[in-house]
Amino acid sequence: MSNAAEVLKPRTHADSMNIGLSDADRKEISAGLSEILVGTYRLLIKTHIYHWNVVGPLFHSIHVLTEEQYNELFEATDIIAERIRALGHHAPILAGKGLDTSIELKASGRSALEMVRDLVEDHEEAVRKMRDVGTMADEKGDLVTADMLTARLTFHEKALWMLRALITD
Repeated sequence: MSNAAEVLKPRTHADSMNIGLSDADRKEISAGLSEILVGTYRLLIKTHIYHWNVVGPLFHSIHVLTEEQYNELFEATDIIAERIRALGHHAPILAGKGLDTSIELKASGRSALEMVRDLVEDHEEAVRKMRDVGTMADEKGDLVTADMLTARLTFHEKALWMLRALITD
């Protein structure tokens, strides 16, 4: 193999890092973050597609809100992926092994109410997963991941408040 090809091979950090977290803990936390990253991409794509396709009396409100949310979700993907890398692991490739990377999009024919309800379900799922991984990271002493997930939870819980407020009778 040429030297250039060797240099371009993907590598993770050294197997052993001395940052106060065991290799096993870093691996477990990274796996949880990888699931969160894939879920964040799913929600980003769905939110963006609903942004384009929403119709009805709440069009403008939902259109503006979903634009704010998909922009925030896009920024979050970078933050989450960089934390996985800082823990010495690769961020998942969307065709990754063991992670369900499918995205089911049924925007066509959905009402604005159905779209918002669907986004509420996905944000709730994200909150549950982040709470689990954040608690686990905190218990293992990974304060950075716990702090990052606290910030992400803040976003998702506010998003849930905003989305629910749109569809409340």
